[in-house]
Amino acid sequence: MMKTISAAALAGVLFLAPACAIAETNTSETYRQLNLFGDVFERVRSEYVEPVTDEQLIETAINGMLTSLDPHSSYLNRKSFQDMQVQTRGEFGGLGIEVTMENGLIKVVSPIDETPAFRAGIQPGDLITHLDGEAISGMSLADAVEKMRGPVGSDIKVTIRRGEGSEPFDVSITRDTIKIQSVRYREEGDVGYIRITTFNEQTQMGLERAVERLEKDLGNKLTGYVIDLRNNPGGLLDQAISVSDSFLDKGEIVSTRGRKPEDGQRYNSKAGDLAKGKPIVVLINGGSASASEIVAGALQDHRRAIVLGTQSFGKGSVQTIIPLPGHGAMRLTTARYYTPSGRSIQALGISPDIEVQPARVEEIQQGLRRREADLRGALRNDTVTGGQQGQPAPQAAPPTPAPGTPAPAAPAPSPGAQGAPQGTPQGEDADAAAAANDQFDYQLARALDLIRGVSLFNTRAVN
Repeated sequence: MMKTISAAALAGVLFLAPACAIAETNTSETYRQLNLFGDVFERVRSEYVEPVTDEQLIETAINGMLTSLDPHSSYLNRKSFQDMQVQTRGEFGGLGIEVTMENGLIKVVSPIDETPAFRAGIQPGDLITHLDGEAISGMSLADAVEKMRGPVGSDIKVTIRRGEGSEPFDVSITRDTIKIQSVRYREEGDVGYIRITTFNEQTQMGLERAVERLEKDLGNKLTGYVIDLRNNPGGLLDQAISVSDSFLDKGEIVSTRGRKPEDGQRYNSKAGDLAKGKPIVVLINGGSASASEIVAGALQDHRRAIVLGTQSFGKGSVQTIIPLPGHGAMRLTTARYYTPSGRSIQALGISPDIEVQPARVEEIQQGLRRREADLRGALRNDTVTGGQQGQPAPQAAPPTPAPGTPAPAAPAPSPGAQGAPQGTPQGEDADAAAAANDQFDYQLARALDLIRGVSLFNTRAVN
């Protein structure tokens, strides 16, 4: 009866409203599709083998509609919406991984530093197939994320498949309260190392504090900065814009283009370079996504930084959170990101200026070799004192070892092999760095070499 009245009312409105034939056809077709939905809804509610609530049916129908659009659109019920708001403030409960949906499985974009997932050895690119023995297949992304959450101190068994053709294996992870210190920093000799793990409401403040402390501690010795965005899954757009603006004096940072031309937006930088013109190297890898790609792309296009590492993740879409009063919210993809030069980030990512794959470095034993100074009757060097004869020229100190951050396809380290890099840790990084000081970060070592080389070149060019 209610359907009949609604249909009559809608038909009356359509009859009275002036519209072209195409518009009438589209509206009529839309009504028929909604009528189909109503029929299915009624049939499921009355005949499904177990009772289901109207709320459950409607929420899952809405979520199905959104998740079928792309991997990042979804429905957030009240609890999920509240959890998301807490997460952007920098503190939330769970395992500490950023995930997306791929071919019906949950794919790890990146583990967050110093979280249960990170300490358990979860890597970017890992596929989660089961949670506590329950298959992920057929489960929505929101449901899987909800299942991974739980009381602090409780355990969950996560089944991981790593690499093509590999056998799945189980990892037991203890849930914890995830407190994200989004910016960490330390001295690497004469270079300031700044790691940004995510973009939340604390990021810009943390960046400014890091630069201030590094300038104070290193003084005139400071030659440049390494900005480490590896395994940074992204976060808030305004923080990515703010971080990019910190190192740019002028020009576009990023633009967004939506379905309609008038929906496009352009974000520009303001005068003022936090690094005061010093060289910058940005580190990225396959776990660098979204907001971190915006920063890398902006600094690369403006030639303000050299991007080093491996190809980034390629998430170049904008999700708008639209609150639904009395319910929750929907996360809807509404635009794409473009770098200042007009490159779309979507599916391609940011290509590094210098590609450096993760690697292990081994010293080659060459044995004793004779040098000119060892030859009988060799001429003396007339520019040095006698005590220095035969001594090799001073060499630059090798980069300080630090733990590796493997790319998604790299072999899995044993749990606990990853940690905060070695150096002069600040804040919560100290204990983790001390525990992992025997590892070597090849990509970071190359970045440090590059910074020092650029700084030396600039100094000699000026002189």
